[in-house]
Amino acid sequence: MPDLRSAPVRSRRWRAAVVAGVLPVLAACASGAAREPAPLEPPTVTVIQMNLCNSGIAGCWTGQAVAAAAEVLRREVPDAVTLNEVCRADVAELERVLAGSTPGAASSSSFQPARDRDTGSPYRCANGDEYGIGVVSRAPSTVASAGIHPVQDPRDPEERAWLCLDTATAGGPVGVCTSHLAYTDRAVTRAQCAHLFGIVVAGLRARDDAGPVVVGADLNLGSAGDPDLAACVPEGSVPAADDGVQHVVVTPAASAADARVIDLRRTTDHPALLVVLRP
Repeated sequence: MPDLRSAPVRSRRWRAAVVAGVLPVLAACASGAAREPAPLEPPTVTVIQMNLCNSGIAGCWTGQAVAAAAEVLRREVPDAVTLNEVCRADVAELERVLAGSTPGAASSSSFQPARDRDTGSPYRCANGDEYGIGVVSRAPSTVASAGIHPVQDPRDPEERAWLCLDTATAGGPVGVCTSHLAYTDRAVTRAQCAHLFGIVVAGLRARDDAGPVVVGADLNLGSAGDPDLAACVPEGSVPAADDGVQHVVVTPAASAADARVIDLRRTTDHPALLVVLRP
C-alpha cells in the first residue's frame, strides 16, 4: 500500500519546482530580455567556371582535365558549372558526377557547339565529338538562349558561341550563361563581349519576373581594371576574375560571399574559378 501521508509533501515540492522554473521566464518576458529567433541566412548560389582545354587539338590538352574537374565537383557540389573548351560527352559526364554528388537531385545540362567556319557544321574535337561550351546545373533547367556570335575573326576557323540556361536554385530562379570569346583579335573579343552582355544578357534581364544572370566565361579580357572589360560588363554588376582571363559576372549586383581559384594541377592551362553568391 502507498504511504498516502507523503502525497501532500510531494505535491507541494512539485508545485514549488514549477513556480521556480516559470518565474524566471515570466520575468524575462516582462523585462523584454527574451531573445528573438536569429534571422535565417539567405541561401547562397555557388558557380564554378572551368576551361578544360579538352579538344585534343590545342597544346594545353592533357587528357586529364575532365577527371580533375570531376574531383572538384564532388568536393564543392556547386549549383551550376560553366564549361569552356569541352566535348559534348564531357558535359554529360560531369552532369553525372554532379548528380551522383547530390542524391535525389534532378540535375540537368546543355551543350552548345562552336561552328566550323570552313564547313558550317559543329566544330569537332580530335576524337570526332562536337566541341564547344556547356552548362551543368544541380537542378532542372531549360535553354534560354544559345547561338553563334555575329562577329567572328575571319582568320580563325572556330566560330565562338554562347549558351544560357534558366535554372532553379535555393536562392530562386537564376540565369546561367557561358561563352568562350576569341583571343586572336582584341576588337573581335570586344564585339563578342558587347553582344554577350549588351544583347544576350540584357534580353534575359528584360523578361518579366527575371532573376539575376550569372555569366561564367573565358572572356579573354583583362582583370577587373581593364578598360575593355569595364566597358563591356553591365554597370552595377559584380565581376570576379582568376588571372584576368576567366570571369564570373553577376547582374544585377549580388553579394559575393566568396571567390577563390582552384588549382587543377596542370591538367589544363586554366584554374577553376569558384564564386559563392547571395542573389
